[in-house]
Amino acid sequence: MQKLLASVLLLLCFSLTTQAQQPEKLNASEIHQSVKKLNFLGSVLYLAAHPDDENTRLISYMANHVKARTAYLSLTRGDGGQNLIGPEIRELLGVIRTQELLAARRTDGGEQRFTRANDFGYSKHPDETLEIWNKDEVLSDVVLAIRQFKPDIIINRFDHRSPGTTHGHHTSSAMLSVEAFDLANDKNAYPDQVKQYGTWQPQREFFNTSWWFYGSQEKFDEADKTNLLSFDIGVYYPALGLSNNEIAALASSQHLCQGFGRLSQRGSQTEYIELIKGDLPKDKNNIFDGINTTWTRVKGGKIIEAILKTIENNFNFENPSAHLSQLLEARQLIANIDNPQWKTQKIKEINRIIEACAGLYLEASASAPTASTGETIDVTIEALNRSNANITLDSYSILNNKINTTKYGKPLNYNNKQQIKEQLTISTKLQPTAPYWLNKKGSLGMYTVDDKNLIGKPETPRAITVDFNLNINGFAFTLKKDLIYRYSKPDKGELYRPFEIIPEASAKIDQKVIIFENDQQKEIPVTVKAGKDNLEGFVTLAYPNGWSVYPEKQNISIANKGQEQTLVFTVIPPKNQNEGLLSPIVTIGNKTYTRELVEIDYEHIPFQTVLLPSESKIVRLDIQKRGNNIAYIEGAGDVVPESLKQIGYNVMVLKPEEITAERLSAFDAVVVGIRAYNIVETLKFKQDLLFDFVKNGGNMIVQYNTNRRLKTDQIAPYDLKLSRDRVTDENAEVKLLAPKHEILNFPNTITTKDFEGWTQERGLYFPNQWAPQFTPILSMHDKNETAKTGSLLVAKHGKGHYIYTGLSFFREFPAGVSGAYRLFANMLSIGKDNINNDKALKH
Repeated sequence: MQKLLASVLLLLCFSLTTQAQQPEKLNASEIHQSVKKLNFLGSVLYLAAHPDDENTRLISYMANHVKARTAYLSLTRGDGGQNLIGPEIRELLGVIRTQELLAARRTDGGEQRFTRANDFGYSKHPDETLEIWNKDEVLSDVVLAIRQFKPDIIINRFDHRSPGTTHGHHTSSAMLSVEAFDLANDKNAYPDQVKQYGTWQPQREFFNTSWWFYGSQEKFDEADKTNLLSFDIGVYYPALGLSNNEIAALASSQHLCQGFGRLSQRGSQTEYIELIKGDLPKDKNNIFDGINTTWTRVKGGKIIEAILKTIENNFNFENPSAHLSQLLEARQLIANIDNPQWKTQKIKEINRIIEACAGLYLEASASAPTASTGETIDVTIEALNRSNANITLDSYSILNNKINTTKYGKPLNYNNKQQIKEQLTISTKLQPTAPYWLNKKGSLGMYTVDDKNLIGKPETPRAITVDFNLNINGFAFTLKKDLIYRYSKPDKGELYRPFEIIPEASAKIDQKVIIFENDQQKEIPVTVKAGKDNLEGFVTLAYPNGWSVYPEKQNISIANKGQEQTLVFTVIPPKNQNEGLLSPIVTIGNKTYTRELVEIDYEHIPFQTVLLPSESKIVRLDIQKRGNNIAYIEGAGDVVPESLKQIGYNVMVLKPEEITAERLSAFDAVVVGIRAYNIVETLKFKQDLLFDFVKNGGNMIVQYNTNRRLKTDQIAPYDLKLSRDRVTDENAEVKLLAPKHEILNFPNTITTKDFEGWTQERGLYFPNQWAPQFTPILSMHDKNETAKTGSLLVAKHGKGHYIYTGLSFFREFPAGVSGAYRLFANMLSIGKDNINNDKALKH
């Protein structure tokens, strides 16, 4: 209990909550820290490739110790990763990882930015990366970020001088940063940007190095450190009750979908950065040495500095509102400085401080979490002054496509809450709430963003906001708040959600890939969700040539918003192998809706609604199979069990603690999920039972595991060593090493044609050493690399077969890749020939 309470107090003291959309409420110590930051005019841009690449220790140090304005530019949103907390992959995973980055920045005090680059998966070399990404477009986005943010210092997470030694995205991020360092100050580079943001020249660029990049601690200790700066990032912040590396651990732990939850660290810890461009600071203990970071940096700043330094040095922790008059005076002076960069930023910072010092609570809450255009909702506007300042709410303005201002003119007396009730009809000109980078179909390597003003933003700006137009001690003052939804649950307490605009109708087919293993028809349910009351219309399906759908259309009638109606269509496949897309179309009046509304709800990030094209891939397979009953042991999460059910297998998810010889005897095969031996501790105690199952005639298929952090060294009945070998080119040539082996011939004949249409990669973490009992089946390799033969290994063990595969079935099944299904069916069927169960052809 004490441990739990301490954790809660730590989170509260640094404004952290599991409900990320809860309004910010600064305490006196945090206000004082914000005043110190207000007095620092310097900025740092940290740059890398993916969410979770960022060094939260250094970002927190720059933001909280140095007090610099600090941002992280992640070139991608991490769509190509895996998800340890749920089923979302690709675009939806990118949405989650975007929000996890924002949660991390709320924790470590940084800001967040992006480019349009799409994380298409692992890349071995920057040449491949920059070809798929469209180098010029991503470079323009990096230059744009520099021109918008105007950093004095850039720090790269990765080394631009080591192409081919690490993830191609990583090296590419550094290479683009180095190139952009000079281009940002070139008026001829991306001139359209220059018109709006001007040029900018950062003073210094660093590489955030460590012993790891040198190969060993010994080599690093011996290295020339002339161009290196070092920091003790373990500093302690008494005002916060946390050390820098504790804050960093909390920030890093926001990346839960990537398994980054970790223990806090305390004590001294040294971080190194290497100068790669610009001048080396004479004082190597001060990264900003030689750069003016005081208010004298801007014309008219000296008087602002004098006022703010007085507040900082004589801060009233018991009554921060005592500083309101000085803060308002400083704000007026800041508003008049002739420096757009610092005026905009420092107005934002001082507004936040004034709001906190006045104890202002301002909120606009909708009566429902969602509404469609044309719908009318109730809005409660709350204004509360918890200081002795003279504050009047002159008016409030609701932005609902256009600004509607209502005069109010009432004083906000101390602790006397003002509540105003409004009815708001959602403008028909507003678009549904959705991640802007997903509004239009992109390419493999790039998002398509038509509105250039959105490029780089972490999320879509909220469509409906409320401006509170205040008068504080005689100064006019406006604070903007997003419209939110506030509610409670008996087991959770008070909760917040962003207010979302949704379409009046959306439709979905639950199965994103529908496999027809023969020419028999299937009943396909289509679910329509109402975004408004009294929804009337009809649904049709778009489908490929050669297929048939009955009936042609069906009517829908839904009484209440939020309710669903499910309609069942009969889909008849062609006689031969064929594939295409099945898409529901909802017609309401003269409007049609073709998108699916996806909701993402995790406690560590704000509730998200995502609109994606509503379509399912339908595949008529030419496939045969043997063995019906499959036990599936889950690993890090995939849709393999559901996919196997689609082709007619009976699949039972078996928990490790349920594994007994008796339970296993009911199955023809056991399939182990991806990375199971990395994350499922109990499995190491069940290996003998599983290997005995194989001895007795069962088949065991183990999908990929990473070669680090294995829970057991004995993942196979014979010696097998995993490596980091992978083939990232999904079109890499595949050679059949054992063309006569049963696994390539029964019950389906597998040819190289079955490896066409694969997505993202061939596979990963292939074994590179194995016992002679294993037969390698396939050979493949990326460009300019040696052949990798460990992607599919088969060993006879007793009466059954043990199979290890690094092939990415977990990616191919959701994409409906026919050949992947046919090959996996052979893997499950091996040895199940009723004519000769023990027959196993040798290559």
